[in-house]
Amino acid sequence: MSDDLGLFTDPDVDERRPPKRDNRARDKAKKRKKTVLWLVVALVLSVGLGGAYYGYRELRGIGSYDDFTGSGETDTIVEVQDGDVVSQIASTLYDNGVIASARAFIEASKSDARVTSIQPGFYLMKTKMSGEQAVARMIDPKTRVPAVQIIGGIKLADIKVGDKVVKGIYSQLADASCTEKDGVKKCLTADEIRAAAEQTDPVALGVPEWALADVKKAEPQYRLEGLIMRGVYQVKPGVSAVEMIRSVIVASTQKLQGAGIPGGTANTGFRPYEILVIASLIEKEAIEKDFTKVSQVIYNRLKEPMALQFDSTINYKNNQPHIRTSDADRAKPGPYNTYKNLGLPPTPIGSPSQQAIAAAMKPEGGNIMYFVKCEKDGTSCFSVTIDEHNAKDEKARKDGVY
Repeated sequence: MSDDLGLFTDPDVDERRPPKRDNRARDKAKKRKKTVLWLVVALVLSVGLGGAYYGYRELRGIGSYDDFTGSGETDTIVEVQDGDVVSQIASTLYDNGVIASARAFIEASKSDARVTSIQPGFYLMKTKMSGEQAVARMIDPKTRVPAVQIIGGIKLADIKVGDKVVKGIYSQLADASCTEKDGVKKCLTADEIRAAAEQTDPVALGVPEWALADVKKAEPQYRLEGLIMRGVYQVKPGVSAVEMIRSVIVASTQKLQGAGIPGGTANTGFRPYEILVIASLIEKEAIEKDFTKVSQVIYNRLKEPMALQFDSTINYKNNQPHIRTSDADRAKPGPYNTYKNLGLPPTPIGSPSQQAIAAAMKPEGGNIMYFVKCEKDGTSCFSVTIDEHNAKDEKARKDGVY
């Protein structure tokens, strides 16, 4: 047998020479070393093959498996990741002490095809459940913790509209934080979440590097605005306010990357954070079919330079939902008054959608400078000159658009 790697070669022996009689003891020791080494190799191979056979039995359903009895003991929360198949869900349940073995869940799931439709998210389960009970609980819609649906244009804070309150992101997260474990209901409050957002180091909150400088400069109550874009967010109940915000910011950062921030902003002439601000303005000022045109107006005015003159930025600071502003509002100084200040406001003014971000990176083109809502469905009319704009504005007023 050749030994090219030198695994069995004794460095003290030159095997090219015949052993001398006084080296017999050394030869015996060498043979013993080889025997021990081969025994070790054989043991490793047998363990590996045994593990492989066990895994094969589990996959093929050969042999018995452990299973609890009954509907479980204490509450526990488990997470199903996007793309998880039944076997991965079973492993997650086993790792969290829900079931006695992955096989218990897999075997029980064979009688109910709904298991293959389990959605990503968090589920309130119990420890030590039988496979059959675990399947029944996982497919029960009540078991899944409701996800948070962030719509385009929504703010961090609540907005009061008459006698009604439009819940902002902090309040929605507070609602999603509630869960009842072992008969005790626990929730975070919107104030606790807001305090964590305003007082915690942005790095600890998961703020992406491209936004850090602007976030640190912003007023605390506005600094996370826009960083949670439109979408669905899975929120784990029972965690701290900081953990909850971080999980949402990290998930949103991934959504923003998919929408092109920061990667797609290189040729826009704006920093990634500025594109986020522009997208939030577009979201507030127009309906989707007009997004690219409003984006072009913003580009043209910033290039001029010319004040944006957006009521939405003033209403953002005033926490008002109105479309129009008063003369007094427009005369009041402040960083969000785009009538008095040139350039963009210091932060986004709401959550942007993917469509608004796309428009912010690729405007319509052309030399339009003005727009006004001219149809009751929210459609805007665009103009190049101020005289043309004023005529369309007057018509919109007469038509009762606003």
